[in-house]
Amino acid sequence: MEQTIGKLGFGFMRMPMAGGLGIDMELLKQMVDTYLAAGFKYFDTAYVYTGSEEALREALVRRHPRDNYMVTTKMPVFLVKTQDDMQKAFDTSLERLGLDHLDFYLLHGLSLETGEKLEQIGGWDFVRNLKEQGRIRNYGFSYHDSPEHLDILLSRHPDVDIVQLQINYLDWEDPEVQSRRLYETARKHNKPFNIMGPVKGGLLSGAGSEAETMLRKINPDVSAASWAVRFVAPLEGLHVMLSGMGTMEQLEDNINTIKNLKPLSDEEKAVLREVADVLHKMPTIPCTGCKYCVENCPQKLKIPALIELYNEFITFNQKRSIGYTFEEVTAGGLLPSKCTACHSCEKHCPQHIEIPDTMRKAADAYEQRI
Repeated sequence: MEQTIGKLGFGFMRMPMAGGLGIDMELLKQMVDTYLAAGFKYFDTAYVYTGSEEALREALVRRHPRDNYMVTTKMPVFLVKTQDDMQKAFDTSLERLGLDHLDFYLLHGLSLETGEKLEQIGGWDFVRNLKEQGRIRNYGFSYHDSPEHLDILLSRHPDVDIVQLQINYLDWEDPEVQSRRLYETARKHNKPFNIMGPVKGGLLSGAGSEAETMLRKINPDVSAASWAVRFVAPLEGLHVMLSGMGTMEQLEDNINTIKNLKPLSDEEKAVLREVADVLHKMPTIPCTGCKYCVENCPQKLKIPALIELYNEFITFNQKRSIGYTFEEVTAGGLLPSKCTACHSCEKHCPQHIEIPDTMRKAADAYEQRI
């Protein structure tokens, strides 16, 4: 794949919002125009990003010549059971996008287990056939599993054109995510890769967070996000670094950082290692997501998700997580302030978390009661 698109990809998982009115389409159009004018052309969405493919059609496809951009969307592997299901999902994505072909088509959120599921239903042959038919130009997968399993998948499917990996300075040596080893595995197989989560869903850019405070002391004139971008952008084999940008300021900051890219010095890399160590040691709530508390909550609060959001607030001073927003978790009025402190949840918590106290703190953080 020839690198003519610039290293900044426009992710459509997070878009500018107009309060409770949904996507701010006029601002999104302005951002798309600004991005293209800066010389970039890679857009990323997915079947399961609600409203995203349609928004991409309105902001991009209906307004710009097809040769001026590249579009990637993703097959919802976790929703399909047959090749017919895959065909329906593919056709639906094309219809939503208003396109007759895709530049890239990714199997979404692949693991070794879901990769083997695709073997059983002929899913790998399905995407290869799409490529042979010219319906897609390249195929690959986004990935959330171990480096060892990535090695197996790439060994089994050497014709994969690209992989999409979560890489950022916080997860580089994280024992769960293992960003560095995932990167090394992609390089071992000589596969170009996209980076998702370079700023960890925006969490590493949080104003007032410990990370930002430490980085501002070193250089008060640049954003915390720019440090994260500079960490990943020089990596060998990088195709594009994806960023979900919700404001024009975020877009312009990313464009400026990439256009004037300065690789991190050894001293700056040491600073980021120190920041990562501090963030990893933040005193978060030790919830394992077992959901025993949910089964016994008379209010049916989504306690593990609320705790995850509160942990992100503690660590990053951000009111969201990578996976979901506070509004999504509390839909239907399931607010942490609805906790009655009945303590039935605590009786079933293997980690002995003081859940009512945590719900109170989450309410204070997210519902702005103080």
